[in-house]
Amino acid sequence: METIIKPDKKYYTKNIWVIITISILIIISVAITNLIITIAGGDPTAKEILWWITLGCILGLWIIGYPLSHLWIKNLSYVIREDRVTIHKGILTKTKQNIPYRAVTDFVLHRSLYDRFLGIGSIRVQTAGQSQTGTGYEGNLAGLLNYDNLHGELREKIKVLHPTSSGNIQPKTSGTDSDVLEDILNELKKIRRNLDK
Repeated sequence: METIIKPDKKYYTKNIWVIITISILIIISVAITNLIITIAGGDPTAKEILWWITLGCILGLWIIGYPLSHLWIKNLSYVIREDRVTIHKGILTKTKQNIPYRAVTDFVLHRSLYDRFLGIGSIRVQTAGQSQTGTGYEGNLAGLLNYDNLHGELREKIKVLHPTSSGNIQPKTSGTDSDVLEDILNELKKIRRNLDK
């Protein structure tokens, strides 16, 4: 059984709000720069040129960012299967990213200020040292409206595969420190064998 999920339309709204915020921050920084130029007795034509450059940058941001954001979200989908999560993404180059549950260490629920304002959330897929991205997460299921239920379902799926992560670990009662060190060494050897595979 598989479930196909598309990001909610509120995710598109979030991206528009991000572009608006960037535009406002650019305008504020240019206004501060113009104030400094005025206080320092600078050339008034420099201020006018700075405003025209700023207007061009903001216009370029909207001309490029707005359509790209729309296309990115339109092509974004997530497939939740019994054994893995698949993320379909891309505008010109399409990517199909499969993340098996056996490699997942945790599903992290993330809600930014915009997400909380709009009532959406993201679930970040965390794996054991396999991420090639700078974020440290293997994948990101963004723009989810029903994020709490999905987060709970996904965490239950990995609890079945990794029962020790569910908190049901029974402590061993070994008599000496050397027994504990021997257990640690055996666990490290198992981890090494798994990493070598």
